Amino acid sequence: MNTVPAARHLLRAKDLVDARYRDPLDVLALARAAHLSPAHFSREFRRVFGETPHQYLLMRRLERAAALLRNTDRSVVEICLAVGLHSVGSFTTSFGRAFGLSPTAYRAAHPAAASRARIPTCVQLVWARPQASSFREDSPRRTG
Repeated sequence: MNTVPAARHLLRAKDLVDARYRDPLDVLALARAAHLSPAHFSREFRRVFGETPHQYLLMRRLERAAALLRNTDRSVVEICLAVGLHSVGSFTTSFGRAFGLSPTAYRAAHPAAASRARIPTCVQLVWARPQASSFREDSPRRTG
C-alpha cells in the first residue's frame, strides 16, 4: 500500500481555503480535511507554507477583496462581507497592513476597470499579492 506524503494532505486543506474562503473555516475544519490533528496540522502547515492557516485564509480573503475593489463599484462593507469577513474595522486594518493602503485609497489608486486592458486573473493575483507574509510589524522577516 502506498503512503501519501504529509505535504499532500496539507494541500487538501490549502485547496479548501482557496475554494471556500468565504465560508467560516477554522483550524479544526482544515485539519479534518488534511486528516491531521489540529495542533499537528497547524505546525505542519506553517512549516510547509511559511504562514499559519489563519494567515493564509486571511490573505486569500484580502486578495479577493483587492480584486473586487479594483473591478467593481461595490461598497467596502459589501466587499468585506462578500469575502467572508464580518468586521469592517478589522478588515480595514488588515487590508492596510497587507497592501499599505486603506480599501478606499486602494480603490482610488487603481483606474476604473473599463479603462484598463484585460489581464488574466491568474496574472493579476500574482501581481497583487503582497510580498510580506507576516502581519506583525515588530518581527523581522527571516531569510534562508
